[in-house]
Amino acid sequence: MDFVSYSLENEQQFWDELDEIVKRPCDNQHAIDSALKAYLTFVANYAHQYLRSDYDWAKCAFKLLGAQLFRLHKNYVRRRMFGRLRKEQSTPRLQLVAIILLYDGRESSRVFEHMLDEGLFVRLVDLVREKKEQDPIMWRVFLDLLYEMSRIQRVRHEDLDAIDDEFVKYLFQLVEEDPEDLDNDPYHYPVIRMLLVLNEQYMVSTHTTPSSGRSLDNGPTNKIIKILCYHGTDYRTFGENIVLLINRESETCLQLLILKLLYLLFTTTATYEYFYSNDLRVLVDVIIRNLLDLPDEALSLRHTYLRVLYPLLNHTQLRKAPHYKREELLELFMTLSDAGSAHFAPPDPTTIRLVSRCLTVPWLKPVIEEGPVNPAHRFLGMTLARQGESSISVVEMAAQSEKPGVMLPSRTRDDPNNVAADLNANATGGYEIAGEA
Repeated sequence: MDFVSYSLENEQQFWDELDEIVKRPCDNQHAIDSALKAYLTFVANYAHQYLRSDYDWAKCAFKLLGAQLFRLHKNYVRRRMFGRLRKEQSTPRLQLVAIILLYDGRESSRVFEHMLDEGLFVRLVDLVREKKEQDPIMWRVFLDLLYEMSRIQRVRHEDLDAIDDEFVKYLFQLVEEDPEDLDNDPYHYPVIRMLLVLNEQYMVSTHTTPSSGRSLDNGPTNKIIKILCYHGTDYRTFGENIVLLINRESETCLQLLILKLLYLLFTTTATYEYFYSNDLRVLVDVIIRNLLDLPDEALSLRHTYLRVLYPLLNHTQLRKAPHYKREELLELFMTLSDAGSAHFAPPDPTTIRLVSRCLTVPWLKPVIEEGPVNPAHRFLGMTLARQGESSISVVEMAAQSEKPGVMLPSRTRDDPNNVAADLNANATGGYEIAGEA
């Protein structure tokens, strides 16, 4: 079936004709190929005339994804889309193929897994590197597709090798620029989350469990941390924005991605003082608030916050006087470790160990008066020898993950009458965060 010349008078005719193309019966591969070619060519020819928004492009994609042409021949159509993404040069067709794969992959993560197997990670890196000036809307689709591929699976070492220092600098520099869409994307969120998920990929590739047979130190250089080590002062806006995001966003997936990066920054000597002091205070407020608000069953998330809190308090500017929220932090640790609390479940051994580690921070060590040792202090581990950072902490941090859309667990949201809300308000000054009006 060759492409037919169309004479359209209005937008409705465009959509009607598109429906007709995707509804044509296809009972063999030749017919499927002809229908796909007609679909892509028709959209490409009229894209500039009728596709004016992201919604219009998505509507085009779902015309195919909802048609029998796709539903009856998913695997074959997907393979054809993979081939198109790899070789296509026409801007409208390339954009449409990327959008189809993006929405299809969000419904079935196997699509992203197959894309990685097909070597399309490197292709997307190249497209993100090249296409922003040509077409910002299409570039955003490529960035989203690269993010989704990286989010749901472990990327191979050879694919990570396609990411060089200049690519990472390019993404960081985009965050430094004024946002093009101030109302809808004031923080460069798509770029920031791409950097965060790349950092996670480096962590997973480098810090694997001993049972996997790989060395804990075997893996590619984390270029996110490397660039911030050598050029952190050039990319301060990135740091400011991730502090804003961890304070304001309630999606667990994003919180974990940010916490993983914070952990590495606070345990890498060259980036101890990457953040401004006021941003560090905001982080303390956020962590106190969230630790008090997490329900009892959110153990892994509680452990993650505590793993970040120790180097934050011990390595950054916060180690210097005046010490920020010392009493509130001590009260937090007492609450988390108090086996007799009427409002919190008895602490698990890992929480006790991580709280004890935090209490080894010199400026948090309480003055223990002569006399009998306070049982609560003994329980907190205040009489134990100084504990350093566990070598397994990085592995534990790298392993934490959550599906997109899952909100941060909340004790107060689930039970507004819970007394933890009062503890939280006291610890954070009624939820007033440092640096905010």
